[in-house]
Amino acid sequence: MNLVEVKGLKKSFGSLEVLKGVDLSVVQGERIAIIGGSGCGKSVFLRSLALLEKPDAGQIIIDGRDITAAKGNQVDEIRRSMGMVFQKFHLFSEMNVMDNLCLAPTRILKMPRPDAEKKAMELLSQVGLATRAHAWPTVLSGGQQQRIAICRCLMMEPKVLLFDEPTSALDPTMVGEVLAVIRMLAKRDMTMLIVTHEMNFAREVANRVLFFADGGIYEQGTPAEIFDHPQRDKTVAFIHKIKYFTYEITERQFDLMQLQGGIQNFGEKYGLDQKRTYRLQLCCEELICELLDHCYAGREDIDLKLSVSHAESDGATQIDIDCGGMAFNPFEQEEDGLGVTILKNMSKQLEYNYTDNRNQINITL
Repeated sequence: MNLVEVKGLKKSFGSLEVLKGVDLSVVQGERIAIIGGSGCGKSVFLRSLALLEKPDAGQIIIDGRDITAAKGNQVDEIRRSMGMVFQKFHLFSEMNVMDNLCLAPTRILKMPRPDAEKKAMELLSQVGLATRAHAWPTVLSGGQQQRIAICRCLMMEPKVLLFDEPTSALDPTMVGEVLAVIRMLAKRDMTMLIVTHEMNFAREVANRVLFFADGGIYEQGTPAEIFDHPQRDKTVAFIHKIKYFTYEITERQFDLMQLQGGIQNFGEKYGLDQKRTYRLQLCCEELICELLDHCYAGREDIDLKLSVSHAESDGATQIDIDCGGMAFNPFEQEEDGLGVTILKNMSKQLEYNYTDNRNQINITL
């Protein structure tokens, strides 16, 4: 039986449709990392599981109980099987650490205070904070406060933990201590859904990774499948941190200076050295001129699309051109122009295809 079952989950904010019918099943002990770009719906999805965001449609079934159909106290009862750790720690500043940890179990579970304090000390010892039991949250570092927040969730003995970017508010020096606690929980087969931007951590801890895009789960798989062999375009671009510059030409007398300026800005923005940027400009100009002369001879209507991409992960730069007109392979001419000669000298790979009346050129520098 699945511990968490999500069916057709939808959520919009006004005209903005964030979740467009998400389906997900989570089994006991599974550790799921949720990754994706800003604004893709990762946090909204996680908050919806606990009804901190009310879905517009769909079902959320937690341990066999439909929280979306529950009323009043039933919602709170189902929520108890989930613990949520937020970006901000949300500790009560007017209470010391021990009181923060004991509040919920004594009031909601009616646990005797001595039993709650004993359990709290056990958890604090596990996360290396036993000596801070009576400290005030304001004197603790961000990493310490987040570890306390995790302990507070564990005090309620949840069946599943939800982490909403638990390290995003931390100084880089404190990230490791929080991730170490989550690794400890992973070793104990705690069921977890973790929204994170820490890719190495997701690879190490998760046994399934969800990449969110286009209003839902765009691609999913094991860490090796997602990080080493992503299959879909947006996943590839995200994993390899690919940046794009695109330019469309629809008439023969296009604005060449605008194109060259766009490539210059792209190179400066993403750290390409001036030599590579200049070569990109020269190669794109020469290639486009060749294609205009041979593919669109005698025509004024042009449909040429240029894309320059740069992968931050390995520094690879790629030129892609798609255009209509007559078939023309610039790499198989008797005499190469200057741009083609430079391309052949600086390229790792040159590809040309003519498919469905379209010339397709792919160059990896």
